[in-house]
Amino acid sequence: MIDGAMQPFALTLNKFLEHAAKWRPRAEVVTAREGGRVDRIGYADLAARSRRVSAVLAELGVGLGDKVATLAWNTQGHMEAWYGAMGMGAVCHTLNPRLTAEQLAWMAGQSGARVLIASVDLLPLARRIAELAPTVERLLVIDGAAEAEGEPGADSLEALIAEAGEAPAWGGFDETAPCGLCFTSGTTGAPKGVTYTHRSSFLHTMRILQTDVMAISGADAVLAVVPMFHANAWGLPFAAPAVGAKLVLPGRNADGESLARLIRAEAVTVAVGVPTVWLGLAEHLDAAGGEVPSLKRIIVGGAPMPPALMERLEQRLGVIVQTTWGMTELSPLGTATPAGDPERPAAQSGRPAVGVDLLITDSEGRPAPEQRGVEGHLRVRGAAVVERYFGEMKRATDADGWFPTGDLARIDEDGNLSITGRAKDLIKSGGEWINPAEIEAVVGALPEVSLAAVIGRPDAKWGERPVLLVELREGKALGDEALLAPLRERVAAWWVPDEVVRVEKLPLAATGKIDKLRLRAEYGGRASPSST
Repeated sequence: MIDGAMQPFALTLNKFLEHAAKWRPRAEVVTAREGGRVDRIGYADLAARSRRVSAVLAELGVGLGDKVATLAWNTQGHMEAWYGAMGMGAVCHTLNPRLTAEQLAWMAGQSGARVLIASVDLLPLARRIAELAPTVERLLVIDGAAEAEGEPGADSLEALIAEAGEAPAWGGFDETAPCGLCFTSGTTGAPKGVTYTHRSSFLHTMRILQTDVMAISGADAVLAVVPMFHANAWGLPFAAPAVGAKLVLPGRNADGESLARLIRAEAVTVAVGVPTVWLGLAEHLDAAGGEVPSLKRIIVGGAPMPPALMERLEQRLGVIVQTTWGMTELSPLGTATPAGDPERPAAQSGRPAVGVDLLITDSEGRPAPEQRGVEGHLRVRGAAVVERYFGEMKRATDADGWFPTGDLARIDEDGNLSITGRAKDLIKSGGEWINPAEIEAVVGALPEVSLAAVIGRPDAKWGERPVLLVELREGKALGDEALLAPLRERVAAWWVPDEVVRVEKLPLAATGKIDKLRLRAEYGGRASPSST
């Protein structure tokens, strides 16, 4: 007797765009350009142009498993480069344009990328990367490539597309083949490369489309502010075509005025990005007036959401804020709060969807006897979770497959995750630990405060002492005691920072996280006198 069987159907990412091209051909990808104009293209035409990119890459000698680096904003051209590379089985290595040429050249050299595709306004940086990275042989320009024609050492990808021959077939390779490479943000340590596979990103896409996660449908217009050069833009360039949603890409401009104009013009219903982006939108509307009536949901992640900011956004924008938690190593989404949950505390990041599991351990990796209501070190495993970092033979997971995230966390009785801090951020004062995240949450809840950060500074007596850095809202003032008084009611007396530093703007990484490496370099290096 022969059992029945199902058809082999490799979970490769080209299938998302092919599906959209066939069944939602006129659903749009919209890219904002300078001066308020936009470019529009339907999924059918986008797929055709992406195949032409594959043809160009093949003629340049790019094949299965080869790395193609991109240095670009959230644009149609960048999306075509993604699918052009991934569809033919090459690996798209996204580079963060807010890093230095030396850092990016090191990353490109690590991956062995031979081709670099860059937005025209990033051409000077791209040239410097090509000079420093010995593997980069060709530099292709997008997003206004006509402006780069005749530029030495760079070719217009648009011109090459017009002359390209037959495109190679998409798919036909194993679903476990690599599709993408992204280095971690490096806000608390050295960046590490994370390799995504077609299977992992396919399963991640299906997971985030669930009703209790991002809940995106073909009726939505999705604004992807989260950058395509970091953690696959949280999977949106795959999820939107998977359901035929309109995808709105802001280009390089993510200021409040530009986003407000784009949301109104394109009737955006769902917007995705870090909290600081939406703070900028709210502040613009407060100053200039106006509303964004089409916007229904904002999905945030990448950095903690202060409760006061969540309340402000929901009231000012008339939206539901969904908090999430994730990491580059998780492809990146780990947990999310459902849009329909009436009780969504800002401190909570929701539950994991099927395909992700969480574990609370002690500092040595031993599982906590009770997994609910206790703080500990967070580990995670699943189909879209890193096993080894790029270029490393050693596994990043323990013997049971659990990946240590470096986060401190608590899971409540209903399974909701709250990130309570980063293990690397802990401050050891007098032999005891201080958790900066708890201090930041209290100070960040003050209505006069936009952002707060706490770092450790060397101390002659205690080893380290906390320093509070605050960015106040425009036009607001608050004395030291007014900033510290709420802490005296909420944390141990020895946790209260010894110094308050006001800064005009706290430095942010491209992902929207506060750049604590930079803060430590600028404010944490000099030892303070012995505290009494």
